[in-house]
Amino acid sequence: MRAAWGKYWPLIKSLQTGLLLATGLAGFMSARCPVIHWSTLLGLMGSLFLAISGSTVLNMWYDRDIDSQMKRTCWRPLPAGKVTPGEALLLGLALAVSGVAWALAMDWLYGLIVFAGLFFDVIVYTVWLKRRSAWSVVWGGISGGMPVLAGRALGLGELDWIGVALSLSVLFWIPTHILTFSMRYHQDYQAARIPTFPAVYGFRTTRVVIAISSVLQVIALGAAALGIGLQIGYLRLIGVLSFGLLVFALRAAAHPSERLNFGLFKFASLYMLSTMLLLMIEAL
Repeated sequence: MRAAWGKYWPLIKSLQTGLLLATGLAGFMSARCPVIHWSTLLGLMGSLFLAISGSTVLNMWYDRDIDSQMKRTCWRPLPAGKVTPGEALLLGLALAVSGVAWALAMDWLYGLIVFAGLFFDVIVYTVWLKRRSAWSVVWGGISGGMPVLAGRALGLGELDWIGVALSLSVLFWIPTHILTFSMRYHQDYQAARIPTFPAVYGFRTTRVVIAISSVLQVIALGAAALGIGLQIGYLRLIGVLSFGLLVFALRAAAHPSERLNFGLFKFASLYMLSTMLLLMIEAL
C-alpha cells in the first residue's frame, strides 16, 4: 500500500489540487447556507478531489513526452518510468469519471460545472491549445475557476454574479501564477517547444500582462467579497493581501529581476490560499 501510494501520489500534484479544492470549499461556504450537512460538505470535497486529481493525471499522461524533455519535469513518474502510460490513463479516467459522476449525483448544475472544468482543462487546454498557442493559459484559467463556481452553485442551487466574480478572480490569478513560472523556466519550455508568453511576446510584455491581470484579480475578488457581505475586519485583511499582491506585481514589472519574479510566484499562491481561507472562516 505504501509503495503504491508513493508511486501514484505525485501524479495528482497535491499542492495544486489542494489549492483548487480550497477554492471550491470557499465558494460553497460563501453561500452561507443556514444549515450545512456534513454529508454535503464531504461530498463536495470528495467529488472535487477526484475530478481535479483525475484531470491532473490525464494531463500528465498526455504531456509525458514533453515532460521528458524538461529538466523541471523529467523526474515525474511517467517520464521517469515509475508508472506506465496505461496505468496513468486508467487511473486518470477512473478518478475523473468517479468525481464527475459523484458531483452529478449530488446536484446536476454542480456536476455540469465540475465536468466543464475537467473538459476545459484536459481537452481544450492540454490536448488542443497548450502546444499550439501561448493563449492557452486563458483556457487553463477558465478551468481553474470552475471549482469555486461549482462550490458556490452547490450552496445556492443556482448561478449568481458573485460566483462568476469569484471564478474570474481565479481566472485572473492564473496568469500571475503560470506566467511567472514560465519566465523562471523559460529554457525548459523552449526545449519542449511549448509556446509561452515570454517566448512569443517577450518578457517585458509578459510582466505588463501579469500586472494587469493582478489588478483585475483584486477587483474581481473585492467585488465578490463586498457582494457576499464580509465583515469589515475580513475586508481589511483581504485589502492588505491585495495591496501586497499589487505592489509585488507592479514592482516586478517596473524593476524586473529573477528574485522578484519568483517572489511574486510564491506570494500569488499564498494570496489565493489566504483569501479563500478568509472566505471560509468568515462563513463559520
